[in-house]
Parts: sequence; C-alpha cells; structure tokens
Amino acid sequence: MLDWDSIHSIFLDMDGTLLDLHYDNYFWQIYVPQRYAKKHHISEQQALNILTPKFKELEGSLDWYCVDFWTKELDLDIVLLKEEVNHLIQVHPHVIEFLTSVRHLHKRVVLVTNAHDKSIHIKMEKTALRGYFDVVISSHQFGIPKEKIEFWQHLQKVEAFDPAHTVLIDDNLTVLSSARQYGIKYLRAVCQPDSRQGINGTGAFLAIHSFHDILPVKE
Repeated sequence: MLDWDSIHSIFLDMDGTLLDLHYDNYFWQIYVPQRYAKKHHISEQQALNILTPKFKELEGSLDWYCVDFWTKELDLDIVLLKEEVNHLIQVHPHVIEFLTSVRHLHKRVVLVTNAHDKSIHIKMEKTALRGYFDVVISSHQFGIPKEKIEFWQHLQKVEAFDPAHTVLIDDNLTVLSSARQYGIKYLRAVCQPDSRQGINGTGAFLAIHSFHDILPVKE
C-alpha cells in the first residue's frame, strides 16, 4: 500500500498502465505489417522482416512514439489505421475505480505519457478518461521521451511537483529508472501491461497486478 497521506501528485502512464497494451502490440506487430504487406504486394513475413529492425532501432526514442514520423517513414496513414482497430482499446480493470478514488482525495492527477497527441486523442475519445486528469502531458511537448532524466526536468517547469511527495505508476522500467534518478520517491511498476501476455518481471520496483492493489479506499 502507498502512503497516500504523503502523496500530493500522481503521475500515471497511459499505454500498458491505464490501458491494455494489447491494442498497441496488435497494432504494431500484426496490423501495420499486414497493411504494409498489402501496400507493397509482399508477404506478411517479408513485411515483418523489413519493419522489425526499423522498430527495434528506434525503440525508446521519441520517433518510436511519433505518429507523424511513422506515417512518413512507412507511407501509411497511421492515424487512420489506429482508428480502424480502435475497438481493441480497453481500460485495465479497476482503473476507473482508482481514478475516482484519488480524485475524491483531492490529489493532483496527471497523465504523463510518451504517446503522440494524435494517439492520445484517439484513446481519450474511446475511453472517456480525459476528465479524470488535471492535465495531460505528452513527452512530445518537450521533444524528449520519459526514458531520459531531462524529461522530468522539463516537466518540473510546467507542472511543479515535489518528487518526495509524488508517485509514478508505469509499465516501462527504463522510465521508472529515470524517474528514480530524478528523485521521485514512490514508484510502482505494472507487471501485466498486455492482458493477453504473461506477467513481466519488474526488477527492483514494487509491482502492481491491478490498480485494486493500491486503492486508497477499498470498498
């Protein structure tokens, strides 16, 4: 359990944390290769052979999270493709219950994501989660991903917070490491970002299986 009396700011990741990562995994690992193969009249395996190294090379960079970059790089309308499979966008269990609970405690609730604004829009429209946040912050605003400690320095300038009284919940261990380096005291890792896949190891970070694990008030 978190020390909710000591926490003033709650930073929440989106993909894999609040939302089931199955949507994103399916989109990039299956749907984009299918559409790329169809466009170039090649097999899906050939498409995967081309795309997988491209994705791997940029993983963790701002370009990796950028809809506009991949639209240009792949000559595919990524926003349109995302909309075509938006029925797969799902909120993780107990997320709404958690958000409602912390709002009642009058904490500062901030969505802090690497997702591009266009991706955020699609997911907020589908899930109606936007109203639970005091502010939505994308790393694209700063031109640097959350994996870098400089992200938190930039965030501090627009969203004043005390690291000693802040919690970050994220499924990305590199992001959690950068937040720890910056001094954020309370850190929790989501151990099953994709409901269709197994439990991930969370290294030195305490894990949550669902947001029910850290509800301030359990019914």
